[in-house]
Amino acid sequence: MDASAPILPLDPARRDAVIAALRPRFGDRLSTAQAVRDQHGRDESWHAPAPPDAVVFAESVEEVQAVVRACAQERVPIIPFGTGTSLEGHIAALRGGVCLDVSRMNRILRLSPEDMDVTVEPGVTRRQLNAHLRDLGLFFPIDPGADASIGGMAATRASGTNAVRYGTMREAVLGLEVVLADGRLIRTARRARKSAAGYDLTRLFVGSEGTLGVIVSVTLRLWGIPERIASAVVSFPDLASAVATVIETIQAQIPLARIELLDEVQMEACNRYSKLSYPVAPTLFLEFHGTDTSVEEQIASVEAIAAQHGGGSFAFAHAAEERSRLWQARHEAYYAALALRPGAKGWPTDVCVPISRLAECILETKRDLEANGLLAPLVGHVGDGNFHLVFLVDPDDPDELARAAAANDRLVMRALALDGTCSGEHGVGYGKMPFLAAEHGEAVEVMRAVKRALDPEGIMNPGKIVAFSP
Repeated sequence: MDASAPILPLDPARRDAVIAALRPRFGDRLSTAQAVRDQHGRDESWHAPAPPDAVVFAESVEEVQAVVRACAQERVPIIPFGTGTSLEGHIAALRGGVCLDVSRMNRILRLSPEDMDVTVEPGVTRRQLNAHLRDLGLFFPIDPGADASIGGMAATRASGTNAVRYGTMREAVLGLEVVLADGRLIRTARRARKSAAGYDLTRLFVGSEGTLGVIVSVTLRLWGIPERIASAVVSFPDLASAVATVIETIQAQIPLARIELLDEVQMEACNRYSKLSYPVAPTLFLEFHGTDTSVEEQIASVEAIAAQHGGGSFAFAHAAEERSRLWQARHEAYYAALALRPGAKGWPTDVCVPISRLAECILETKRDLEANGLLAPLVGHVGDGNFHLVFLVDPDDPDELARAAAANDRLVMRALALDGTCSGEHGVGYGKMPFLAAEHGEAVEVMRAVKRALDPEGIMNPGKIVAFSP
């Protein structure tokens, strides 16, 4: 499957009309500089970038509405932008248009410790939010690794290392404010923890990747900081043993906060890159949250399960600094993988399967990689059946690129055959669009109907999730 996508031209007259209409209001916050445009047309993915024609830095809901209305009038594409850390080409301006950067909309609008919820502008990052919450004994647990913006995390239905206990953005988002393709502002829900009133518009926009509207505020559920946090690392003689430990731990309903699997290739990369000294073997990174008593019970239970599958001794990190170093190494796994093969490009991908089919999917994938001579470290949020590969490929070697593309196709189809999904975390963008029909069948037409109803001119992040012609 080709990692690029055609870039369809935009009528220069319509583009120029929008820029001329917005310039008096935004001044130097509207940029057509090549460097700024290039920065906003490229994410962290393998997929070909595509710069917008202009970038507007909005600072209020009213400014977002002004941009959307100007673009709607001229039928010019709008691409919302947070921090640019997406992995499936989400922010590539495939038809040109205006990139709407909301990173300066970074205020915490309302905080209710009693209700354990908060409302933020879309440009607030998860680290900024947690720094604000720390003294109140609260935290926001969704942790995709990158210091992503909350608006971007909602738009891509992000999850991460804590998802096994705390869920994903689907569970964390209580409500949104969204500017629709015609400039209207809607509120998808109030702050009640449950409602039976009308369609669940919040869930519709969570994961919509900017294709249905621009998120301008997010109300989030918060959690209390646990009384005790302990992290541990344990290695195994083979992948099958590590995965079996994960499956039995989840089936035993042990409430781990994080349970991450790194294969031996990724562990070698992390040891080199992060100056660690763990065994070069399939390894689980674990984290336990709770009271002193409950954490000790969780540790004892997981140690017993791991021992039955040949797991080694647990290496613990109790102090905050030690835990931070451990999880920083996990979050830097992508860059560690790139360092394994200097000059190579990283092609990240992910799938998710039912936990009972995880071992089957991972082991078959590893055999496929070996048979095709591909270097692709494996890491996964395996507590919920999600794992990632980073194909390390020579961009100037057509044969290797073709082998990687074919292996990625087989990975996705393997996951679908096991009743899984083409992406548990990265999202669709334009990189995973070809797999949606295989996964959802006729439901793709329903998605297209929703897109047509909310964005009849097809201006909201066109070329992503579903193919659509106005």
